[in-house]
Amino acid sequence: MSVPAVSPTLLQTRQHFKILDGLRGIAAVSVVIFHFMEFVTPDYKDNFIAHAYLAVDFFFCLSGFVIAYAYDTRLKQIGVLNFFKLRLIRLHPLVLIGSVIGLLAFVFDPFSNLYSLYSGKTLQLFLASCLMIPYPVVPERYFNLFHLNPPAWSLFWEYVANIFYALVLVRLRNKFLWVLTLLAAAALFYEAYDSRFLGVGFGGDNVRAGGIRVAFSFLAGMLVYRSNWIIRNRFGFGGLGLLLFIVFLVPYADATNWLVEPLMVVLYFPFLLALGVGAVLSPRWEKLCRFSGDISYPLYMVHYPFLWLFLSYIEVHKPGMGQMTIITIIGVPVLIGLAYLVMVLLDLPLRKWLRRQV
Repeated sequence: MSVPAVSPTLLQTRQHFKILDGLRGIAAVSVVIFHFMEFVTPDYKDNFIAHAYLAVDFFFCLSGFVIAYAYDTRLKQIGVLNFFKLRLIRLHPLVLIGSVIGLLAFVFDPFSNLYSLYSGKTLQLFLASCLMIPYPVVPERYFNLFHLNPPAWSLFWEYVANIFYALVLVRLRNKFLWVLTLLAAAALFYEAYDSRFLGVGFGGDNVRAGGIRVAFSFLAGMLVYRSNWIIRNRFGFGGLGLLLFIVFLVPYADATNWLVEPLMVVLYFPFLLALGVGAVLSPRWEKLCRFSGDISYPLYMVHYPFLWLFLSYIEVHKPGMGQMTIITIIGVPVLIGLAYLVMVLLDLPLRKWLRRQV
């Protein structure tokens, strides 16, 4: 199939890449399934969707592209301070909402006494979660940077990337951006080799990996935009969604993860992003892509406190595989529905109110 590059004029207009929204939703749902499966089958080799943690790298790559696309030519006009305000309005309401849900799940968990052990640090945990200050103090639960809402670790690095973008990266010429990207790729391969895989960066004992993961993928996303690396294709949303989901289904193998995973992140995800921008969305997929994109961030930011409840239930009642499978099958769509309600009833009204204040 011939795949000529799109004319650079494609990126001159302020169009919305709906297929990328759809892919973001697929990645978010995959993360939720993966988190359920982590507790159902703790050994990644038995987890059918074991590589869904690489969805975070795909998120970072999308973010680099979208931020460069949206602000490279107008950051100077709106100013750095307004850029930060816009990003906070877009991202932080769900940080706060996720923190509140996480606090309630922590305090009122009916299956665990973990709260009694850390009741003296509950306020610090909540404030750290709201203010995005890493505070890993619960080793019983994987020493997460943000125990009340663990996925917030990637939002912490998203904020760091946005700050670096506004203060440094937006001013860099492409040749310097290429140098930084290549250095970040080398660091990513080293991290994968050192940790034996890339499912790291979320905990106090592996925080370095988060910075390395965001560094490469965010820079790579910027370069896809700046280099006009946009590839025309006829895959559509269905085909590209399958190409993304296949990555998450790659079997987990201790002997090869250190090589396979960074190769997928360094080569495959930027290529998939270029395909996503160059693809044409069929009208029949528009509503699904819109919903998928809208729900992706709320789902990502509110689902995990309920996973803590699921883990506590497993620890106390020791359910069988059949019961845990049923909970997972029911739990995923229920959490999607909850995320939609959170978006409509809390996130969107709060963002609308904040925009009126600035």
